[in-house]
Amino acid sequence: MRYLVSETPFTIWLTGLSGSGKTTLAKQLHKFFIDNGCAACVVDGDALRRGLCSDLTFSLEHRSENVRRAAEVASILNNAGVIAIVALISPLVLDRKSACNVITADSFAEIYMSASLDVCELRDVKGLYEKARRNEICDFTGVSSPYERPANPLVEIDTSVLSVSESVDIVISALRRNFNGVQ
Repeated sequence: MRYLVSETPFTIWLTGLSGSGKTTLAKQLHKFFIDNGCAACVVDGDALRRGLCSDLTFSLEHRSENVRRAAEVASILNNAGVIAIVALISPLVLDRKSACNVITADSFAEIYMSASLDVCELRDVKGLYEKARRNEICDFTGVSSPYERPANPLVEIDTSVLSVSESVDIVISALRRNFNGVQ
């Protein structure tokens, strides 16, 4: 039985600090869609940085280009009939608006992963926040580089209080309420 059907593929854009749970939620949303017969693909920021965006630094200018490239990939996936689930810090409102324009507003669902900086630092198994605080990493979002909260995301998910399965349910319910053709 399919729980979610959409005639028009869309992009779920998960934004938030490092450690907020973007990749974890993206993987579970992907599993949900695949299990329910929908074509879906995760576009993960870390994977992009290892390949397509390996030539970019973490300066704000390069972060904007990283977001632009991710949006283009998501648009290509949508045009091929695939739901794109983008897990990308994408720290600036202007860049996320540009991504929405590339993908189109009718196909763009911005999800804000709102775990606090303290929670994200506790989850940091790679020690990136600690390195950023010791100035060993430059331009680290939330420490030495800004993160601008979305003004009006489709959904805000606080992973410090919601489980992954609760988060998936909230996102799926929001998609059903807000996208034409999503059942």
